[in-house]
Amino acid sequence: MTRRLSQIDAPRASTAVRAGGTSALSGWLVAALLIAALAGLPIIAILVSAPSGGMEAIAHLAQTVLGRYIANTALLMIMAGGLAAIIGTGCAWLVSAAEFPGRRMLAWALVLPLAVPAYIAAYIYADILDFTGPVQTGLRAASGWQAGEYWFPQIRSLTGGAFVLGIVLYPYVYLLARAAFAAQSRSQFRAARSLGAGPARAFWKVALPAARPAIAGGLALVLMEVLADFGVAQYFAIPTFSTGIFRSWLSMGDKQAALKLAAFMLIFVIVLIAMESATRKGRSDSRDGIGADGADRLIELTGAQKLGAAVFCAVPVLLGFAVPAAHLGWLAMSETAVSAAGQLGTYAAGSFWLGLATSVTCLIAALLLAFAKARSGSVAAKGAIRVATLGYALPGALLAVGLLAPLGAFDLTISRFARDSFGYGGGLILTGSSVILIYALSVRFMTVAYNSVDGGLSKIPPSYDAAARSLGASPARVLREVYAPLLRPSLIAAAALVFIDTVRELPATLILRPFNLETLATRTYRLASDERLVEASIPALILLAAGMLPVILLNRITQR
Repeated sequence: MTRRLSQIDAPRASTAVRAGGTSALSGWLVAALLIAALAGLPIIAILVSAPSGGMEAIAHLAQTVLGRYIANTALLMIMAGGLAAIIGTGCAWLVSAAEFPGRRMLAWALVLPLAVPAYIAAYIYADILDFTGPVQTGLRAASGWQAGEYWFPQIRSLTGGAFVLGIVLYPYVYLLARAAFAAQSRSQFRAARSLGAGPARAFWKVALPAARPAIAGGLALVLMEVLADFGVAQYFAIPTFSTGIFRSWLSMGDKQAALKLAAFMLIFVIVLIAMESATRKGRSDSRDGIGADGADRLIELTGAQKLGAAVFCAVPVLLGFAVPAAHLGWLAMSETAVSAAGQLGTYAAGSFWLGLATSVTCLIAALLLAFAKARSGSVAAKGAIRVATLGYALPGALLAVGLLAPLGAFDLTISRFARDSFGYGGGLILTGSSVILIYALSVRFMTVAYNSVDGGLSKIPPSYDAAARSLGASPARVLREVYAPLLRPSLIAAAALVFIDTVRELPATLILRPFNLETLATRTYRLASDERLVEASIPALILLAAGMLPVILLNRITQR
């Protein structure tokens, strides 16, 4: 089919498909609007349900837990975001503008901490740094100190949580900052140096302001991840919005309190979405980049400075990836860990089919959205796509309560109808099965699939479709013989990324999963919560290994 496309000129092809085009465009637009409505349902449900109970309920929350949740969530975001910004920006500048031992290897390795789920890093550092851990045990053995005779920082604290989140999330800032520095003009920086500015002043006055939009965009992504975090905050006993929603809904059975907390959490989400959107407008590229391999470096370092730069870039890799991976590997080799892996196949199967179902759902929706954008291009289609891809900013706990609230009564109705009309003998169809969980995960990871599919579709000339249709090919045949082969790499990448994100997702899976479903993430969480980290080491190691694929893909994309 594709060999025949070049024989048809574009005007003739365009005329051939113009007939009936209006109905096709309306079909794509309807599909996009329907997906946007489904994706926006959690937000609408939270906004509608939040005012119920009146001001008395809000006043009760304000007098009890709301202030603590707001303060802890804000402090955690500030501290973790600040650490990520310092590490990510500093390392990005050094690998882009200077030459030092190991620079090429570190430029790639600095992305590796993104492969480590934050909650797994929290389990590891708690095990290492607690009173009975190897660090304090070795310190007491070497010094002869006893309990109470020395001070040691508490890892299970707000600052400890900020450290763990910052050290595994800084690659978001690093990737965007490195790309921004690489795209900057060398001549501007050298002009500042020629006017007498030192390397530090030229960085602060020229390089950093130009890269500020990209850095702010990476920081917005870090803050979204911190806001959505449940595993670290719960394990370190930090009261945040995510842990508060989880506690109110599952532990206390207070649905109204959970919805109101989700509404306050939504305010944070809206601010972060606005921040991330604003940063896109300020990003620009230059042909005279500073970060290309083989280009002259902008700053010359002395021997001691080169050593300091190498250490500064190596420490985040060690703390964010090497230490957790090595400790997990050491724990996984014990007999206890091996004996506890007897049912690992069951948990892996649960993760596999959940990831597969979510990937297929996201791919179908992403294809519909991408074709709606390409075929329609209307304001309504663009707005629908924007709403449908907001899920990346919505925390899993917020999504869970936002779906359970409106679908609970509807689920009772359709389950009763199925029982009365068809003799259905099972439990609730939606909330009693994995349907609602797949729904929530698809909303959360829709953006990942859409970005990949839309990027692949944008590279296919519209004349291919028009030429094939003018030759008499049906839409199904065009999709099968033209688009499917050309989109195959994008579809595979999208499916792989959604699959891995689904396998690693924790809060939404914990709240929405049916009782008979256990995944690698939930199994790791339950074992670690019971202080059985040795038994959790093998499933945690599998999750860490699974996270390597998106890290490699991200690194290749930014290098290109």
